[in-house]
Amino acid sequence: MKNSKIQIPRSKQISNFKFKIFKFFICGLFVSWSLFLVSFVSAQQVSLGLSPPLLEVLIKPGKSIMVAYSLENSGDPININVKMASFEPKDNLGNVRIKNQLEGPIRFNLDNSDIELNTPFFLKSLSSQQLLLHIRVPENIKNGDYYYSLLAETVPAASTEGIGSAQAKATIGSNILITVTDSGVVEIKPKIVLFDVLSKIKINLFNKPIRIFDSFDKIPITLIVENQGKNLIKPQGEITLRGSFGLTSKYDIISKNILSESQRLLEATPSADIGQSLNLSGFFAGLYHLSADINFGENSPQIFASTSFFAFPFKLLFGLIIVMVGTIYIVKRFFSDE
Repeated sequence: MKNSKIQIPRSKQISNFKFKIFKFFICGLFVSWSLFLVSFVSAQQVSLGLSPPLLEVLIKPGKSIMVAYSLENSGDPININVKMASFEPKDNLGNVRIKNQLEGPIRFNLDNSDIELNTPFFLKSLSSQQLLLHIRVPENIKNGDYYYSLLAETVPAASTEGIGSAQAKATIGSNILITVTDSGVVEIKPKIVLFDVLSKIKINLFNKPIRIFDSFDKIPITLIVENQGKNLIKPQGEITLRGSFGLTSKYDIISKNILSESQRLLEATPSADIGQSLNLSGFFAGLYHLSADINFGENSPQIFASTSFFAFPFKLLFGLIIVMVGTIYIVKRFFSDE
């Protein structure tokens, strides 16, 4: 008996092929929809703005003020929690450390009819909310500075399994610098703790330290001022460079707040790198003198500091010596062979 193959009709083969294509299409559509859903959730945009970003208040004990803040949401709809926190200086670069608890005698509350501190509220996309912050200073409060931050932080919505974890969380803040004084007079007690150029080579000339640089090196300058008083201060002034040949250049100091009992690195225009006050570039040759003159407004004390550095084209001279030695060697070798 001969083996015979069962022939499947061509129309049925085409039907099975179409059914497989249909199943593949359905599976692909399901996977694409799942990926789209995940990407939609994970791509949730959080974009908040809070103004004014900084508030400085000079106030007497027993007084109060009202400040209108504007909170803007340029991202997706989100729940917002507004709260107050104390802060303190973190380093001499102007960074601050937010404390976990609200400290100090100053009292805060929102005068909005429908919004309270530490109570989340809903903010729609592309909308804004006015925050009426009431600041009250008690009687018999000690004169001095008190530092706070108005913080607006996002609150993730109650999540379903595997989705809520992808929601972004962000915090934005506005610093509030409160100076309490019953007389209107503030304490200004500044001190320059460091004014120098950073150099790997240093020598003493007539009991004065002189920093040595190559003529093509950049000259990094550091100026740090300490506020020894109980109130914030705003330095202003300039750094002056004087050379041996009558060259004089002046660089304005950028006025920035120095909080009470803290230090800050001051920067000057037009060039300053991170962690430096001024970075001079160019070709320097000879002895240079640097001076810093700082004041804190009209009828305020002035402070002064100076330093020096010496520049010479050591690398260029070293290169010329190598070229000369090499040239003499080649010439002698050439004539000796003859």
